[in-house]
Amino acid sequence: MPQWQGSSVADARLLSLGAERLASLLTSAEPSPESHTGPPAQPSVRAMRVPVPDTAGAERDGVRALDVLTAVAARTRAALAECGAATVVTVGGDCGVEVEPVSAALARHGDGLVVVWFDAHGDLNTPGSSPSHAFHGMVLRTLLGDGHPDLVPPRALRPRQVILAGVRALDPAELAYATDAGLARRTVPELTADPGVLVPAVAAAGGTAVYIHIDLDVLDPEEFGSLSYPEAGGLSVATLRDAVRALTAHFPLAGLGITEYAPRREEDQAVLASLVPALLADATTG
Repeated sequence: MPQWQGSSVADARLLSLGAERLASLLTSAEPSPESHTGPPAQPSVRAMRVPVPDTAGAERDGVRALDVLTAVAARTRAALAECGAATVVTVGGDCGVEVEPVSAALARHGDGLVVVWFDAHGDLNTPGSSPSHAFHGMVLRTLLGDGHPDLVPPRALRPRQVILAGVRALDPAELAYATDAGLARRTVPELTADPGVLVPAVAAAGGTAVYIHIDLDVLDPEEFGSLSYPEAGGLSVATLRDAVRALTAHFPLAGLGITEYAPRREEDQAVLASLVPALLADATTG
């Protein structure tokens, strides 16, 4: 989903290129027909592209590009209905691409779904609290039922169904909400010391399936720098991989999202060429 309109940075269109590059890594991770013996194998992954108009859109009711975002959301719902897969891997694009896949996972798994939000930011603003009015800073709050009515899904996550992982940059309004709502949180030092620390947290939340959201700015910009909003002191690539592996080893995967890749350095593409297939392997074999 090459959506970039949820971002507020000047070069947000880079996120569209990032989505295309991430998608190519997913498809290249699929086994080749030549490696299969016996009858022809059915592909285990069906790739679908959600078209996104190349227009900035218009701001309305405190949300930038609301017209584009609602149109893409409708197309995403249609694609999910057509796909009908139990596990969906979504690549963006900005974090706003996650609303419909998470909503579909919640409809499938109900109260047993836990969303692990790997992100440097909380994405917990509302149209009224957001300094930028960019939707990628409102995504998780929208999934929790607080947001523009054209984007809030029919069923909201409960706060106990969300775990913030690696979040280290919260606006004051986001911090107040996270505290008042009692959102679980695992810090970068906690994850670095024990990448498996999320497993008991998901279990304590009553999780029977996990949706894993990865905004690549959860990573330390010293190790991965192709980001729109880098924040110092992030996770290492190895720690992220180990944390995801621990989760998929203990819980069925309801979905995986990888977002906010703004290609600027060729060395970062090499990092993803190793990381993304590994994440996909963990997701499909866990």
